[in-house]
Amino acid sequence: MECYNCGNCKENNPTYYCIAKDKVIINENYRPEEKKRNGWKKGNKEYEVHRRNTRKEIEI
Repeated sequence: MECYNCGNCKENNPTYYCIAKDKVIINENYRPEEKKRNGWKKGNKEYEVHRRNTRKEIEI
C-alpha cells in the first residue's frame, strides 16, 4: 500500500478519505479553527447606516 500523495491527509479536516487504504480515516491531529464572524455587526458604522436606510425604505 503506497501513498498516492493526494493531499487529503495534510488538510486540517476531522475526517478524510485515503485512496491508498480505500477507507475514511479520522484525523487524530485535527485542530478546529476559530470561527470568524462575517456580516453586519451591531455598533459597526456601516451596519448602522444600512439599518437606517432599510428602515426608511420600509416606512415609505
